[in-house]
Amino acid sequence: MGFSTSADGTRIFYKDWGSGRPVVFSHGWPLNADAWDEQLTLLADNGFRAIAHDRRGHGRSDQPWNGNDMDTYADDLATLLETLDVRDAVLVGHSTGGGEVARYIGRHGSGRVAGAVLLGAVPPIMAKTDANPDGLPIEVFDGIRAGVAADRSQFYKDLAESFYGFNREGAARSQGAVDAFWLWSMQVGLKAAYDCVKQFSETDFTEDLKRIDVPTLVAHGEDDQIVPIGNAALKTAKIVKDATLKTYPGGSHGLTGDFRKAFEADLLAFVKNL
Repeated sequence: MGFSTSADGTRIFYKDWGSGRPVVFSHGWPLNADAWDEQLTLLADNGFRAIAHDRRGHGRSDQPWNGNDMDTYADDLATLLETLDVRDAVLVGHSTGGGEVARYIGRHGSGRVAGAVLLGAVPPIMAKTDANPDGLPIEVFDGIRAGVAADRSQFYKDLAESFYGFNREGAARSQGAVDAFWLWSMQVGLKAAYDCVKQFSETDFTEDLKRIDVPTLVAHGEDDQIVPIGNAALKTAKIVKDATLKTYPGGSHGLTGDFRKAFEADLLAFVKNL
């Protein structure tokens, strides 16, 4: 574990486990690298170098007032890869992290990248616009901002239920997963958490997706209540040139239960076959 230092002096925390081809994980909002621990362990146990970082403002990274935007997130990732001299990597991004991966390739190219995995990822664009009429109304994201600003602790506890699909009839609810989600979320600075909502909802990643020129696994739960599959993975898989689409019946936004097992099997197969 250690820190890379971005151009504006912000320190980005990372964990670096195992050895072999690097697989670099970008987490979703409002979590941190710990949300990937099971997958990091899986990859390291199978002969890969597994790396994950806390996005600026999240977890153990610094909490600057400025720079909570997608371009800077991508630049922070670029600095991390350069600091660790990562080459021939597989970039894995969940939710907002999927946008970070797409923007990194769109902004910095694929010179260090052998493949990409977009899991429950926000691209091409979540919010409803004239160009994206079937997106979610901006009022949805205004509600998220209001919840974070008013009582973020309770908001995160409530969000965990739909994040993992625990609000569905017959779901195998884990209080531990809810507690972990709340713990990770409460480590995000309020400014960073609030600013990031605009980034994951209103950023248009279409041109970034067109620039992805490496094999890409697009994976998505079919019952994702946070990032609906129809406006995300189903569109992304048509835009990325060399994309493989994997969908998971009943799968939620967060990895849990059979969905987690199925994704991990697909992830491991993908990185082994590159």
